[in-house]
Amino acid sequence: MINSYEKKINGQIAWNGDSLKSNLSWVYKLSEKEQGVLDLALKHLNDQGLKAPMFDKKDFPIAEMQEGIEHILNELEEGRGFILIRGLKADLYDEGELQCIYYGLGLHLGNAVKQNPKGDLLGMVTNVGDLNDKNTRVYETNAYLPYHTDLSDVVGLLSIKKAREGGMSSLVSAATIYNTILDEAPDLLDVLYQPFYFAHLGDEKPTLSPIFSYHKGKLSCRYLRQYIELGHDIEGVPLSQIQIEAMDLFDDIMHRNEVKLDMMLQPGDIQFANNYMVLHSRTGFEDYEAPDRYRKLVRLWLKMPNARELAPSFPGRNGFSD
Repeated sequence: MINSYEKKINGQIAWNGDSLKSNLSWVYKLSEKEQGVLDLALKHLNDQGLKAPMFDKKDFPIAEMQEGIEHILNELEEGRGFILIRGLKADLYDEGELQCIYYGLGLHLGNAVKQNPKGDLLGMVTNVGDLNDKNTRVYETNAYLPYHTDLSDVVGLLSIKKAREGGMSSLVSAATIYNTILDEAPDLLDVLYQPFYFAHLGDEKPTLSPIFSYHKGKLSCRYLRQYIELGHDIEGVPLSQIQIEAMDLFDDIMHRNEVKLDMMLQPGDIQFANNYMVLHSRTGFEDYEAPDRYRKLVRLWLKMPNARELAPSFPGRNGFSD
């Protein structure tokens, strides 16, 4: 049975980009003390000869940051569903050290899960793919990356290098999309509570899931239109006209300037987003000519200790199993 909810979603979860452009409370600025704690944890790691992702939480001791950790955890699950951590002085560290700090911080938030069938715990997001190859993932190119949710409770991004031009990170609140559909076309909301076929990389068969789910007082969302269309193609079940109409409105809303929040991730910035509350995207970009100056981010998928309980009809997934 699919549980639906057709009342406005209130609270911080239903934010819009316009209101947050002048309200930077979503930026968590590391204090000098916290930067010092991270630096000491990195030294502890280096003394043991360990590098990301080949270490455990105990190898990166940051107990003095527990208050900040609790704040981040609460913001991701009970607040707006995302946070930008700023203040890490990227010029003081090499790329490997930045990854160690990022991964170590991530381990104190949740458990790292595998991002692909190869078992990678850290994913390199950079322009190395061929757009003419159908097997190339969009994040491996410089093309626009459509709004979507990933296969984990939380997705993290660490900025290593910016592009010469473009490459803005963009976030949208699923609750704001939901509320807008409720205002503009409430008859389409029920369609998005019905099951769609989702194709997944590494899976032979698509799985059924609604786009919206409401369970135990929380709205959750799963969306990537390309994989929904592919899933229906694989199953030989054409999308109905009303399903297409509902997704068209969904797409229209999330691209509205007043709804989305665009941000440029600076080297050393770390962004975390709850995949059930926030959809993420990236604008196209133009790299520098030298490959060693290519835009580069590092992705981390986390299974969270405080994650919401999902409805049986909205099957959760945290990464790829062996």
